[in-house]
Amino acid sequence: MKTENYIIERIEALREERQMSRYRLAQVSGLSQSSVSNLLNRSNVPTIHTLEKICVGLGVTLAQFFAKDGKTLDLTEDQEKILSVWGSLSEEERLRVYAFMQGMRKD
Repeated sequence: MKTENYIIERIEALREERQMSRYRLAQVSGLSQSSVSNLLNRSNVPTIHTLEKICVGLGVTLAQFFAKDGKTLDLTEDQEKILSVWGSLSEEERLRVYAFMQGMRKD
């Protein structure tokens, strides 16, 4: 498989996994909607800077983006489940979850 096909297919798979529209991906990535559409429709290879922004929007690191089968390394099954849900949350939802978790700490 060509690199450009892999990258575009991976972006689309992660986007769909998170039930995120292309428009929403553009918003959370800080990119214009036309940039995201052009990238995905034309199967162009994004620059590393653009791919980093897309990864932020998808809630994954570059390492996770390129990891075999999308698996993060050295995580328990529970940690993987939590990160999967985390990746589908909006920034506002993440802030609320983080605040909730901080409130649960006993130290």
